Amino acid sequence: MRQQYHFRPVGSDVHIWDVHRLVRLARDIPVERIALADIREIDEAYWFNDRHATTREIIDHMRLVHAADLSWPIIVCPEGRVMDGMHRVGKAMLQGDTHITAIRLPSMPAPDHINVDADALPYDDDTAP
Repeated sequence: MRQQYHFRPVGSDVHIWDVHRLVRLARDIPVERIALADIREIDEAYWFNDRHATTREIIDHMRLVHAADLSWPIIVCPEGRVMDGMHRVGKAMLQGDTHITAIRLPSMPAPDHINVDADALPYDDDTAP
């Protein structure tokens, strides 16, 4: 899996989680099914941070949606917010699914980074959780 991060505004800060670590934390947590209609991020700016995406950026995301593997559950925080898996959510919606498998973290893990520019984070395509 390519290196990914989950970014979330918290007050005036941006908290950042290493998705590989989230996957490791989720390993022993039971999988549940959640309704796609309950995923708030579907109706919020998620990938483009409230800016207009270019057509190329949208196409690149559609490639990721198309390649998404729905056999892996998404990861949500205790409040049900998506921390990993929005491309899978997109694929499930495009297929007409009403639910998706998910792992709900029992508590919010501490972020790996706070207020670090995305371009300054380490990205290693050969790492695995």
